Amino acid sequence: MNEKQYAKLYQKSVELSVKGDIAELFDIPDCASNALDCLTNPRRYPAVVRLGPCSCGEKDCESVCFYKAITRDEDGNAVISAQDCVGCGDCIKACGSHNLAEIKEVVPIFTAINEGKPVYALIAPAFLSQFGPDMTPGRLRAAFKSLGFAGMIEVALFADILTLKEALEFDRFVKRKEDFVLTSCCCPMWVGMIQKVYSRLIPHVPPSVSPMVASGRAVKLMHPDAVTVFIGPCLAKKAEARVADIADAVDYVLTFREIKDIMDAAGIDPKELEEDQRDHSSAGGRMYARTGGVSQAVADTLAMLRPGREIPLKSRQGDGVPSCKQLLKDVMEGRIDANFIEGMGCVGGCVGGPRALIPKEEGKVYVDAYADKAASRTPVNNAFVLELLKRLGFDTIESLIEGENMFTRRF
Repeated sequence: MNEKQYAKLYQKSVELSVKGDIAELFDIPDCASNALDCLTNPRRYPAVVRLGPCSCGEKDCESVCFYKAITRDEDGNAVISAQDCVGCGDCIKACGSHNLAEIKEVVPIFTAINEGKPVYALIAPAFLSQFGPDMTPGRLRAAFKSLGFAGMIEVALFADILTLKEALEFDRFVKRKEDFVLTSCCCPMWVGMIQKVYSRLIPHVPPSVSPMVASGRAVKLMHPDAVTVFIGPCLAKKAEARVADIADAVDYVLTFREIKDIMDAAGIDPKELEEDQRDHSSAGGRMYARTGGVSQAVADTLAMLRPGREIPLKSRQGDGVPSCKQLLKDVMEGRIDANFIEGMGCVGGCVGGPRALIPKEEGKVYVDAYADKAASRTPVNNAFVLELLKRLGFDTIESLIEGENMFTRRF
């Protein structure tokens, strides 16, 4: 079975999942057993899977993997390391025999929904207008509920919380002109690059989880029996959700394209949905979806928390993997005068992700417009964020950096 055959099996699984007839998957003739197991038990596999024996006789997939996650077995077949794969998807594009594919997690999600479990959709900040101009945030929430989800949470709300933490971490670590931090939020390709290739820089990485992990942990704290599903334009999030020290947060990951397939199979028409509007995030959290957004959010928040700070935040961004590599090389060689370094593995940021549904330029316009509509500019003056922190056990903003907590990660 190759990637195209796997895609057809996936499309069938979407139709059956939406109808609640998942058991019929096992009756499909000529179905490769490993492909079926990938669909029904995706957490047994890495973010990228090989669907059959390698037949192209080339090693393009191995050579393009910047993270060295692909080796060969005794028969010459590609072996993807679940520990080293960050899910960038470069090997999928390079495979000459079209034998590599991203893991699909639709079946267990709808199995949980059909079993009556509370399944929550955690939607990435890049979602604006991805599903068409008629699919407003309020209608998207209604769409998820019509599919059986218990609710939809905007991850931008937890980007707000991480913005507070990152601003406080910057204030704690940057005391001299030569000090700097590498923001640890958002992009798993950026974090993977630092951990696996530029590990000397790890001491400069603040101990923060990503907004995806923060949202998953918060939902599970408030609803212990919840099943959490992150939804975004990124393949790498499928790998991030499998990392051992943060695998408790998000149960499954779907891309925007996968959700579009599900909505199409369910016959969802945005115009027929009522608005279910509950906007709580600030402009800063919403800007996380595009390059420079994290830097802007943290800078604005730092100015609110520490007005008149002697050493101001000065940022520089990596925009796409080549740019990130060059940026980290410059940092290693001391050729940089910024003190807040942000990296995005996709050009344009998350709006430029490989499974986005609209061009990155359009995505940025919609994200910025949504940020402009926010009731508050920063999380510092977002009453909902402050109340949520109290519900999660944080009495003050400063308590976010006092010891280890649900928003802390060991690097």
